[in-house]
Amino acid sequence: MAGSTHTVTNQPPPLVGYDAYTSDRALSEAVDRHLDPELLDEVRGELAALGKTCGSAQVQEWGVLANEHPPTLRTHDRYGHRVDEVDFHPAWHRLLGKGVAAGLTAAWGRPGGHVRRAAAFVLWTQVEAGNGCPLSMTHAAVPALRTDPGLAAEWEPRLTSMIYDRELRPAARKAGALFGMGMTEKQGGSDVRANTTAATPLAEDGTYTLTGHKWFCSAPMSDGFLVLAQAPAGLTCFLVPRVLADGSRNVFLIRRLKNKLGNRSNASAEVEFDGTWARRVGEEDRGVRTIIEMVAATRLDCVLGSAGLMRQAVAQAVHHCAHREAFGGKLVDKPLMRNVLADLALESEAATVLAMRLAAAYDDGGEQERALLRIAVPTAKYWVTKRCTPLTVEASECLGGNGYVEESGMPRLVRESPLNSIWEGAGNVQALDVLRALQREPTALNAYLQEVGKARGADHRLDAAIKGLLTELADLEGIECRARRLTERLALTLQGSLLVRFAPPEVADAFCASRLGTDGGSAFGTLPPTLNLRSVVARSRPQA
Repeated sequence: MAGSTHTVTNQPPPLVGYDAYTSDRALSEAVDRHLDPELLDEVRGELAALGKTCGSAQVQEWGVLANEHPPTLRTHDRYGHRVDEVDFHPAWHRLLGKGVAAGLTAAWGRPGGHVRRAAAFVLWTQVEAGNGCPLSMTHAAVPALRTDPGLAAEWEPRLTSMIYDRELRPAARKAGALFGMGMTEKQGGSDVRANTTAATPLAEDGTYTLTGHKWFCSAPMSDGFLVLAQAPAGLTCFLVPRVLADGSRNVFLIRRLKNKLGNRSNASAEVEFDGTWARRVGEEDRGVRTIIEMVAATRLDCVLGSAGLMRQAVAQAVHHCAHREAFGGKLVDKPLMRNVLADLALESEAATVLAMRLAAAYDDGGEQERALLRIAVPTAKYWVTKRCTPLTVEASECLGGNGYVEESGMPRLVRESPLNSIWEGAGNVQALDVLRALQREPTALNAYLQEVGKARGADHRLDAAIKGLLTELADLEGIECRARRLTERLALTLQGSLLVRFAPPEVADAFCASRLGTDGGSAFGTLPPTLNLRSVVARSRPQA
């Protein structure tokens, strides 16, 4: 009899054994929309295979283990030699190997490379977000290295390789390599021009020694790093290899690992350079200009990563409510819960559609698309990453007390959710970057207005939002103080225009009513009851 008191009933099954790609209608439709039709069969198969991997119980368990056993710093070996190495759980290496093999560092040389990589990044983030950091840094380093053809020829084939080689060896002896980045210092933070790390030229042209520190170095076990330091002529970008050509270790002193709110599986470090060998990338005094393309690429990855976290949070919430019964029926069929789930689904789909549109602009590479990216990337980075935290918290609440328990996986999503808003330039940095684009690059605003104008006339609320935006842009008085408000409106209007063009009518209608019109409240679950919310929720449900 005792055993009967422990019979498990009315508990949803775990969300495993499903295809995370084909179940995500917004993502798969965006891939179909933005890719060359000749590539579609190949890429659909590639992403469906990855989607099944992401939905597998084994790979999800790797994500759990990598976070339950975070990296540890080992400064010396058993004999007392300085090694400055970071040890990871085997699950971390399995995840990183899968991510590299899935092409998450291989976008730059593949047809439709950015769209297919972006979709894969959204999927892979849902398994484990921490390993996205070295994957993102490695991907983003390529355009910066291309300012020096010699460095690009040496490193790009390894950075874009689909082989994960974890051993510390000279680059010439590796089949694949990963990159990290070190920009910020204690005294400066986002103000990198206040950096004090000094670069002293050596006899060989383009080589230097570095002396100084970095307050935040991403992925310290990488094979190389792009860093900023003060050369004789000014702030300059440098490549710091972890291992020198002769096989000896470069001076790369890891002082401590950061104890972070989330992102527990990934190592972030404070490092010091003390006569560290470096190779200049680009010209002296052009460090920010050299590294800016890397920063832009990592900012897009912040948008993609947040879209992935949001999608996983919504998938878990809808899955739970589709199986859980309360008050005489399924939670998903209760009008108020349906309103919450639909609202969450709208936010997730808008994030995905915007992120994938930006990835497609990278693939296009034309002047118009580059101008659009100049304003749309910081706009999306500002807004989408900020929406991630309230969405993941609300999605956790859909699971009730279960969502507050570690085993549900929701607390890890909540802890991870603020990261993309803070890293690679927090909210004020993004909003001010948008202002700079508006004030200095008129082609950026023209490209943005042409993009949103493609949906003009299709929804009166969108038309009103565009008109209001133009009015606000015409008023430059005190614009810096209004930069966040303006950036939010730019983001919402762009999302609305994309949904009006590409999403089902019920999705576009609900978004425009609640985000651009006056029919939505400040909290999730306040959509007007006249909308077709059942279809919105059904569209977002993951299918086994």
